Amino acid sequence: MTAPTPLLDLDDSDALSAADSEGLLRSVAMGGAQIRSTASAVAEGSLDRLAGLRPRSIVLIAGSAGARYAARIAVALLGNAVPCPLVLLDRTPSWVGPLDVVVVAGDDAGDSRLVESVDGAVRRGAEVVVAVPEEGPMRAVAAGRTMTLPARVFTAPRHTMMRFLAVFVAVVSALDHRELDREKVEAGPSSLDRIADAVDAEAISDGVSNEVFHNPAKSLATRMRDRRVVVCGLGAVATGLADYASASLLASGRSAASGELSDVIAAARALFAPTTGAHDSVFHDPFFHDPELDGPLPIDPVRAFVFAMESGRGEATRRMDALADADLVITADEDSANTGVSEVEQVFVLASRVDMASAYVQLTGGSR
Repeated sequence: MTAPTPLLDLDDSDALSAADSEGLLRSVAMGGAQIRSTASAVAEGSLDRLAGLRPRSIVLIAGSAGARYAARIAVALLGNAVPCPLVLLDRTPSWVGPLDVVVVAGDDAGDSRLVESVDGAVRRGAEVVVAVPEEGPMRAVAAGRTMTLPARVFTAPRHTMMRFLAVFVAVVSALDHRELDREKVEAGPSSLDRIADAVDAEAISDGVSNEVFHNPAKSLATRMRDRRVVVCGLGAVATGLADYASASLLASGRSAASGELSDVIAAARALFAPTTGAHDSVFHDPFFHDPELDGPLPIDPVRAFVFAMESGRGEATRRMDALADADLVITADEDSANTGVSEVEQVFVLASRVDMASAYVQLTGGSR
């Protein structure tokens, strides 16, 4: 991601650190630790009951926003890697039985829907994995009857998505390895450790002391300055990331529409047209706008941020030509390829970058 000279002083690390009274930057930087703590729990045997299991289905029940976005991404990312249906539902369905695996995830141990889902899955004999705090009603219903993956590293609620996604990846990886698509998901906690290392490396690159031109998250935040933002994705996985990016920006006080790349392309003419009045509907391309000759723009222009996996880089680049102003958001630099990195790792790295960029947007008063 390239960026012009920043309009915000994102290179003033002391000012940014002083403004971060909520500890947002530190919270985002704990993403790798969240993943590694899940890997440690798996290595200690938390999911041993799933070893070699060939379930009829894997049902994900998600509570909080972080868990729900993680579940949506997990279904898109891992659904084709497992030999059974991987589905996201609001609560444990009546057809669940001893042949199924149910994963219940969320931040609220008092969420009645999650408590009822655990209780119903246990009573029907399913294998149940619980990634909810062990307290209150959840402790009473889950104690001794489920496999638990509680949080060991605590971060802001808005930054828990990666922990829940790590839980879903761990559950899928713990199943019968012979039935998994090895190109899409690796088995065992060591794969999560490698992903955690990659997320830590991303956090270092996005650190407050790194300048904009060497900092992917700061560059992303800078490119959102004085723009109406649209985030979109190529394919189900990238679109799930775009939806999460929209939610992350909303938490920072910045609104951003999200959708699939084809939908954004279909709406391109309306998105990039001025809206100053009903009589003024001439198509405007901000690429050719000269403020000295044409005057100020009638409204803040739109910039689209297109998320894509490395395998879809070429297609995304070609299709972006239909958009007047768009940036490609991928794990590697736009001028280099990183095809050896799994899609699972790419998703975690991009999620970390998005959260850090949202933190910078909030700290620099970038709300729109």
